[in-house]
Amino acid sequence: MDAKVTWQQRMTFTGTADSGHELVLDSDASVGGDDSGLRPMELFAIGLAGCTAMDVISILRKKRQNVTGFEVRVHADRAEAHPKVFTRAVIEYHLSGEDLDEKAVLRSIELSAERYCPAQGMLDQIMPIELKYYLYTDLGDGRRELRASGEYVSAKNTV
Repeated sequence: MDAKVTWQQRMTFTGTADSGHELVLDSDASVGGDDSGLRPMELFAIGLAGCTAMDVISILRKKRQNVTGFEVRVHADRAEAHPKVFTRAVIEYHLSGEDLDEKAVLRSIELSAERYCPAQGMLDQIMPIELKYYLYTDLGDGRRELRASGEYVSAKNTV
């Protein structure tokens, strides 16, 4: 994979990669930016969320689960001192649907965490990542009701 960023002005860059899509990177005004784009560390968190989300929804589709809404949230703590690396993360999977099978959801999260998601596999080697899930019954009209919640704990983290 190849990627590049091209300076535009002040702290604004345009980023591109093999796909050819572009995005704007910037910083906040306190460090010379215009606050016109994503921060590089935000991209790490979005990449982690997107990587595991694509795995989980793909697996659930194969398992014929009727998912009507899906959101993956990542909260990453950062060190106080430079280089302000991520020190731990919590990934939350919020799934809405009709009669979602909790075991199928857990298996999908497990496969993403243990086998398929390279972002999670890479970051998991340098910091703890907690995986939580929330299953909702879709009540229609954008309403939902929490039906189940829990946590996936990797066998390698129970030692």
